[in-house]
This record gives sequence, C-alpha cells and structure tokens, in this order.
Amino acid sequence: MENKVFFADNLIILKQIPSESIDLIYIDPPFNTGRVQSRKRFKTVQDESGDRVGFSGRLYKSEVLSENGYVDSFDDYMAFLKPRLQEAWRVLKGDGCLYFHIDYREVHYCKVMLDQIFGRENFLNEIIWAYDYGGRAKDRWPAKHDDILYYVKNRQNYVFNRDAIDRIAYMAPGLVSKEKAARGKLPTDTWWHTIVGTNSKEKTGYPTQKPLAIIERILNASSDPGDLVLDFFAGSGTTGAACFKLGRRFILVDNNPQAIEVMKRRFSNEAVEFVE
Repeated sequence: MENKVFFADNLIILKQIPSESIDLIYIDPPFNTGRVQSRKRFKTVQDESGDRVGFSGRLYKSEVLSENGYVDSFDDYMAFLKPRLQEAWRVLKGDGCLYFHIDYREVHYCKVMLDQIFGRENFLNEIIWAYDYGGRAKDRWPAKHDDILYYVKNRQNYVFNRDAIDRIAYMAPGLVSKEKAARGKLPTDTWWHTIVGTNSKEKTGYPTQKPLAIIERILNASSDPGDLVLDFFAGSGTTGAACFKLGRRFILVDNNPQAIEVMKRRFSNEAVEFVE
C-alpha cells in the first residue's frame, strides 16, 4: 500500500491499513461550512455577442471549461470524524504524528475530540496558517486563517527535524546580527503564506486546494525520507505531490470522483497506482 490513491470511503480503507504502519498523517477534511464548495475553470473567447469589452473594443464572452466541487455539510460532523480519527490513531507508528487541518467553525470541537483520542498530553501545537486573499466580510472581522492541530502518539518519542525546516525572514532584521538576518529564523506556530492563487502554477482547479509549501514544511519537520505518509481526505493530491518532491511514500484516499480525476492529471507522469 505505497504510492496508491484509493477511490473509496476512507473509513473502509483505514480499517484495512495495518496497525502502527504509518509515519505521518496529514488530513484536510471538509470544514462543515454548510455550503457547496466549487471552483470553475473558464476560457475567454472573442464573440460579437459577448458581454465583456477587450482590446480595441472587441467583445468577448467567458465559457466554463469545467467545474469541481462537493457538498460541505454534515448533520453530525463529530460522529462523521470520530471513527476515522480513532483509526488514524491506530495506524500511526509509536513515534508518528497527526496534522489535522480545519478552520474556526469546528476547531474547538475537534480539539476536544482529538484530546480524547490521542490524549491531551500529546497535543503539541495549534498552528495558525494566516493568509490575506479573497472576499472580506463587512459585518465582522474577516476570517483569514486556518487552524492545524498537531498531535503526536507519544510525547516522549516523536519525529521533529528542526534542522530540516525552511527558514523565514526576520520581521525586524535590524534587531539581530547580520549572520542571523542572512540565515533567517525558524517559523513559529503562526505561518504566513498566501493561498493557491488563480494564476498559480500549482493550481489544479480543485476547490480548497492547499499550498504545496505548507505540506512540504510539515513533511520536512515530522517525517524522514522513505517514510510512509497518509492523507485520507486527499482532495487535489497536494500531499502526494509533496511526497514525490521530498522522497516520501504515500497513501491517498478520497471518495469524490472529481478529486480522483484531478489527481490522475496531476500524477500522470508519476508511478502511482489508482485503486477504484
């Protein structure tokens, strides 16, 4: 079960994975926003009946090339997640860890549930991924961050490769030595990084796609080359792409046919087995 993508209910696949066989789990489950998450791909063509004016007054119209999406709403979100997170704990190795990516709507409830499954003593960080892009609410503070809950299976024995983590610039480089300023500093538990933009080379067209650099930082910190990484809410397959880049093995699972099609395109030149 290495470098495989499963098109299936992730709970079924989780139950088939041997106990203590996974080095690292990263998951980005649906956020239970109550909305349909979707993203469309367009192309603009010249058309005399178009509704958009371009160069030299030419008229254009936009055509939808494709649309990816899923319904992000659950009657009982905790009941959906709990058996899957219990299996996640079972399949993790003794020195393994979990990064659970969620947002402000459910993070507090998920934290309590994960404390029960992993043990409150094995909670290490709430990582804030902050960005500044997209729409802005006018009736409250705009929500511009996600939460990543970081748990280990055993606080006394886990992988954390401090020296492998990418360094970032000091916000006030004049307050440190030139050597420190040139080397940069280790990130804290607040990560500033833009989302995958509409013109980004990373863009796959899948809604809720996460930046490759975020997953790479997690893999570098909490796994070693050759380790086996599991993502059972795989979406656009960013975890797999990061694993290929950094020399890790992976198991990805998703039950959305559109996600599987995106991953087939993304991994078309890689050695990946798709199991349906």
